[in-house]
Order: sequence, then C-alpha cells, then structure tokens
Amino acid sequence: MLSAKQAEAIILNLVQPLSSSQDVEIVDLEVAPLRILAASVSSKLDFPDWDNSAMDGYAVCYEDVKNCNNEHPKLLEIVEEIPAGYQPKTTIKSGQAARIFTGAMMPAGADTIVIQENTTREGNQVKIFAAPQPKEFVRHRGSFYRAGEEMLPPGIIINAPEIAVLATAQCTKLPVYRRPKVAILSTGDELITPKQPIQPGQIVDSNQYALASFVTTNGGIPIKLGIIPDDCQQLIKAISSAIESADLVLSTGGVSVGDYDYVEQILAQLGGEIQISSVAVKPGKPLTVAKFANGCVYFGIPGNPVSALVSCWRFVQPALKKLSGLKDNWQPTFIKARNRDRLVAGGKRETYLWGKLHLVDGIYEFALAGGSHSSGNLINLAQTNSLAVIPIGQTEIAAGEQVEVMQVNYF
Repeated sequence: MLSAKQAEAIILNLVQPLSSSQDVEIVDLEVAPLRILAASVSSKLDFPDWDNSAMDGYAVCYEDVKNCNNEHPKLLEIVEEIPAGYQPKTTIKSGQAARIFTGAMMPAGADTIVIQENTTREGNQVKIFAAPQPKEFVRHRGSFYRAGEEMLPPGIIINAPEIAVLATAQCTKLPVYRRPKVAILSTGDELITPKQPIQPGQIVDSNQYALASFVTTNGGIPIKLGIIPDDCQQLIKAISSAIESADLVLSTGGVSVGDYDYVEQILAQLGGEIQISSVAVKPGKPLTVAKFANGCVYFGIPGNPVSALVSCWRFVQPALKKLSGLKDNWQPTFIKARNRDRLVAGGKRETYLWGKLHLVDGIYEFALAGGSHSSGNLINLAQTNSLAVIPIGQTEIAAGEQVEVMQVNYF
C-alpha cells in the first residue's frame, strides 16, 4: 500500500491544470466571485489617480505650520472648501488653507493635511495648534498602484477583496477558467435514493448528494449519474459515459475486494492506466485512481460515507484545485493543535479522526467528535472542520498532547 504522501504526489502528477487558451470564459464582474482568474489584470489608471486627503482637516503648505504649537499657533486664511468629488479651483499660497474632507482632491500648492482635531476655526480663518509631519495624511498619486503594472495575477480565487480591486480598475468583464466537470456515480444493488421508501437491507445513497455538494463548494460542476447496479455491463456503460463527459470522475463503492467489486477491472478494460489501488489510511484504504488518454482522472473511492468524504478531503480536493487553474496551495493545510481527548488508532495505517478545531487564547485545540468513529457512521461527521492525524506506528495520543490536524477547507 502507498502512504498518503505518496498517493498525493502521484495524483497531483496525474492532474494537469485547465488550459489558459482553451478552457477560459469571459464573465461579468457580478458573477465572478469564487471563480479563478485565467489571465493577469492591469489598469490604465494610477491608484490613487490624484493626490487626495486621508483625513478631514485643512490642506496647507508645510512651511507655514512646521513650527506651530499650543503656545504659538498659526493663523491661516481659508480660501476654499473641498468636499469629496469636487475639483479644487484655487492654488494654496503661503498663509492660506483649504477646508478639505477625507478622499477629496488636494489643491495645487498644498502638500500637507492638518487634521481638524488640531485646529480651531474662526470665521474664514483657521488656527493651527500642532505641527504636522511633512506631507502627512496625503495619499499621493500612484502610491498604491502604477498604471500598466500587474494588478492581479492569474491562478487566484476571486473573492471580495479582488472584486473591489477589479471594480476600482473598471474591469467589468474578465477571463476566468471554466468550472471543472466532475461526474459522480454510486455503485451497489443495495442503494436507493432519499425519495424511495426504504426496505430491509437497503441503504440510502447519501454519497451522491454529499459528493455533489463537495464538488460545488470546491468550484466544480457536479454531473450526477445516479445509482448503478452491481452489473458489469451497466457499469461499463456508465463509467465509459462518465469518462467521456467529465474532467474527473468520482465513483463510490465497488473498489474493495468483494465478489461484486468490478470497478478496477472495468477501468483497465476501458483503457485506464491504474496508478493507485489502495492507500495506507483509515478510513479510506480502498482507493483506485486511473488516468485515461483523454486526460480524465478517475477516482474510485469507498462506499462508506465517512470514508468517501475523507478520501475527497485528503486526495480529491488537491486534484480538483490543481485542475481548476489555481496557481498553488493545492495540498491540504496541516497545523499543530493541543488535543482535548484521548485519540486511539490501530497503528498499521495513517488514521484520521474527525472533529472540530477551536482557537482558544491564541492556541488551536482539537475536540474529537462524540460517538462512534466508524466509517459507516456519518451522523457525528456533521459540522466537522478538521481531522486529527495519527501516524503509522502510533496507537495513542493522550489528551493534552500535541497532534497534527488537517483542516477541512473549501474555496
């Protein structure tokens, strides 16, 4: 069996990012959140585009006020008032000042702002009681960004800060990578949909819904192909269709060593190059990964619902991130945390125990989810945000000790 790190490396080597020339679409700024930028963005404007005030106060010549204080204030004539959005008409001369507000354009001749808290207004004059620093509270043209430089690089997720930057640059249409298509199918005669009445021996197929949600929250488009019986011909037809229609395929079940586990032999029959057959992790040991000539990567993951999601978080998510056009940071995030509970493992496989990560007085703490940690028990998986990792060869981590924790993150 491969280690988790070995499997991750193989998977990331198999997956190739979407093409920056063939897999790009132009979208409006309003629908760009959580998309991945496909080309660098620049602007023809400087930011700020003109010198402006960072505070409410008075625009002055520094030389006029550099020596003033409470005992020796400076009295200046107010020659103009400049609100935001107004273009100044007056050039400030020695002995003069302009009333100015935050974000307003600096008048010619002025080089410094005196904040209003250090002044007293007397009619059309202002008395300055404290000397500012030279050029204080002035935001100079181009101090944030110079026209023509790269403003945003390709391969980043567009979130609220990036939207603000793009709006400021008046970039209302932008190139983004298309969303990866991920086909999802569940295998097993025992499975039914949530809408069917359940009979003895049957199991509701939660995986189809959980994996579709996983794909969506990781920037992909789920293609739900439903439940496929344990029948070779039906499986061949469904898997072949999935490979032809999607960038990635996720199938649950049929990858263990049972008499009805046909997936791996079907993948080989269809021309897939099997790269991984099992991984030394718990839950999630049965993991089949295959690559096809058209570039599609197939993940055959366990049918047990906890195993399915843990496999997705640990192995599928990095693949989906790389495929989607993200420049870097594909791998899961691991941090050290203080363990609140006694953690137990068999020691033969890298073990993941699910729970919640809390930040307490600046220190991360991991709290194990209550109840059974069976791969078939998804009830206590709800609200999981992290997985404690017990390395191979270790059977226990006592409460209070440090533990490595994998964060469960989405876009």
